[in-house]
Amino acid sequence: MKIAGVVLLTVLASCTQQKKTEEAQAPAAAYFAPTEKGVQDGGVQMVPVQTAKGTFNVWTKRVGNNPKIKLLLLNGGPGATHEYFECLENFLPSEGIEFIYYDQLGCGNSDNPKDTTFWDLPRYVEEVEQVRQALNLGPDNFYLLGHSWGGILAMEYALKYQQNMKGLVISNMMASAIDYGKYAQDVLSKQMDPKVLAQVRAIEAKKDFQNPKYMELLMPHFYAKHVLRLPLEEWPEPVNRSFGKMNLSFYVTMQGPSEFGISGKLEKWDRKADLKNLSVPTLSIGAQHDTMDPAHMRWMATQVQNGSYLHCPNGSHMAFYDDQQTYMKGLISFLKGIDQGQKEVTL
Repeated sequence: MKIAGVVLLTVLASCTQQKKTEEAQAPAAAYFAPTEKGVQDGGVQMVPVQTAKGTFNVWTKRVGNNPKIKLLLLNGGPGATHEYFECLENFLPSEGIEFIYYDQLGCGNSDNPKDTTFWDLPRYVEEVEQVRQALNLGPDNFYLLGHSWGGILAMEYALKYQQNMKGLVISNMMASAIDYGKYAQDVLSKQMDPKVLAQVRAIEAKKDFQNPKYMELLMPHFYAKHVLRLPLEEWPEPVNRSFGKMNLSFYVTMQGPSEFGISGKLEKWDRKADLKNLSVPTLSIGAQHDTMDPAHMRWMATQVQNGSYLHCPNGSHMAFYDDQQTYMKGLISFLKGIDQGQKEVTL
């Protein structure tokens, strides 16, 4: 009888373990299950976008399937591509979080009308709304993450369409281009070697931005300190690939040619006074060595109605690479916390 009892316990333990394994596999199977009919193409969907000058197609690609958490990504630049977000593939799928790559009009795999009148913030807000509708994202599952210029676009979108959202992530972007310019002038420029800064200023004064010396100076003395704090030869391939495809027309029109502040269409952009109108749960992400002021980004989280803040102490503008564990852990905690009904998440 004792032996029979041991056998029974062993069988029961085996059945319990098998059930746990099946339960663990079920969400994974659902996450990776295809949602499109017909020939599978890796979750790619070209979205037609209506504009005043006709219809253009923008490229999107869904990774995973989670009916409750769908994260649409807005890359920065302005004019870069979705590709620098590829590091998310090492973190979000294992957590069951669906995310969607998206190249804005004029960028990456999307149509490029090669017309500067399209590089316009209100038009891009309406483009995001058309993408949202085409992808069937809504207030029960739609999270929007905007990084850098994408953060400006995400804020503008939320201020107009937050009723369509479940959560907002503003990554490495201040709520004022004016304050960003002041931070670049008063703080970042003073951290640069004075001799190097003098050479940079001399090139800018002549508006000689095509001079190869300009980037030769900025890459080691600015980019490697405030954009991505890794040796230049170790910059991740997706970052180099994305930056290599930069739409310079888009970039210069919106940002201006200088790396110290903004002088393009966004020069006077400022939404500080409007943050109080954001009721959607919002995560602001700042980094200690960023091109953006981390104190300002911490302050932003106190101005929205339901704000959370994530600080990356070792990170810069692309903290999802140079302070990766902090960034990813915080982002995942926020998304899951809001999904579970929280309005603010302590990180």
